[in-house]
Amino acid sequence: DNLANKHEVFKVETIGDAWVGVTNLENNQIGTHAKRIAEFAVDAVAAASEVQIDEDDPSAGCIQIRVGFHSGAVVSNVIGSLNPRYGLFG
Repeated sequence: DNLANKHEVFKVETIGDAWVGVTNLENNQIGTHAKRIAEFAVDAVAAASEVQIDEDDPSAGCIQIRVGFHSGAVVSNVIGSLNPRYGLFG
């Protein structure tokens, strides 16, 4: 989340082991949104690679993550009435 703040990436949600964030959603970042999310991804991969899988067994190595991008329009709304939650689709 600190990296998201640094790059002005809006955290949407965590789904299982996936962290979902977007740019150009709450602030006008038309000219910089792709660069922001790309730099966030590079920093996230670097930060994860410094976290040991098992601190008691350094030979286990460090965490490795993969990142993906989507570019295009999105739609958002509150979903559900019994247990409403925010949804972002795109």
